[in-house]
Amino acid sequence: MLVLGIETSCDETAAALVVDGRTILSNVIATQLDLLKKYGGVVPEIAARRHTELIGYVIKEALDAAFRTLDDVEAVAVTSRQGLIGCLMVGVAAAKSISYARHLPLIGLHHIEGHIFANLLSHPDLPFPHVCLTVSGGHNMLLYVRESCRYELLGTTLDDAAGESFDKIAKFLGLDFPGGPVIDKLSKQGDNKAFSFPRPMIRSKTLDFSFSGLKTSVINMFKDKIARNESLPLADIAASFQEAVVDVLVAKTMRAAEEHEVSAVSVTGGVSANSRLRQVFQETCRKKGIDVFFPELSLCTDNAAMIAAAGYARIMLGEISDLRLNVFPSAPLGG
Repeated sequence: MLVLGIETSCDETAAALVVDGRTILSNVIATQLDLLKKYGGVVPEIAARRHTELIGYVIKEALDAAFRTLDDVEAVAVTSRQGLIGCLMVGVAAAKSISYARHLPLIGLHHIEGHIFANLLSHPDLPFPHVCLTVSGGHNMLLYVRESCRYELLGTTLDDAAGESFDKIAKFLGLDFPGGPVIDKLSKQGDNKAFSFPRPMIRSKTLDFSFSGLKTSVINMFKDKIARNESLPLADIAASFQEAVVDVLVAKTMRAAEEHEVSAVSVTGGVSANSRLRQVFQETCRKKGIDVFFPELSLCTDNAAMIAAAGYARIMLGEISDLRLNVFPSAPLGG
């Protein structure tokens, strides 16, 4: 089955064609990086308007890149839950239009489920059950993945997500947006033990996350150094901050893996591209005899191939939406 995937939950306008939830024929992403740098982050209204301008062109480019037409498409999958409401509406409207005009099955999906399938696209042999950490600019979730499309929420962020913290600290330090890749690169030049920042909730009995306190600690230290007219070793600050985030993410995930006695862990979302996070996960999992899986770098950030793959899986379960499909900016991950 050839599925057209559409993703517009935040600032990426994306469309993809995927066969049987496995084979990617095309995966087109139009970024808004020029706007993000200008405004220092995502402006929801501007992002939604840009989606409206780009969505038709992106879908056409995805079809052309795969040497297919809408006549070849057999179903349409779209992100309808978890994201910016105006942005979600653009993608859902486009998907509904194609579904109605072409009499195609329509399936609305949760954005986080798409990220879970990014790893399944990269690693078809990813075993069930496993523990999945989804970590990005807007989301932190720990999930017990029983089988395809069946999840149990183990923990989530209570305030800032890890990626959001990266962005905020980068902005405070005068670095470019998005903050994650910039801090990752800068950290390679720094000492990750130079500053002893807190590891929020790392010993908590829950599997929830909190990064606002860490962010505040970094900012207070920075301001204190300025007040004392001391030097500001940005690379050391970045490396020490990143190490604190990585320690928390790895510790919580490994605890979940041990509690649920799984042999595999998957890490997905935009922050899963972070080189230090990958390194520490690989080292820790190797010591504990647990396999760890990351998506291909092209599938870490928001994309439509992951939505098409998740859509195919839901369709195979007989789960079809209709033209009353609505958007929900915040919604639990079902299954």
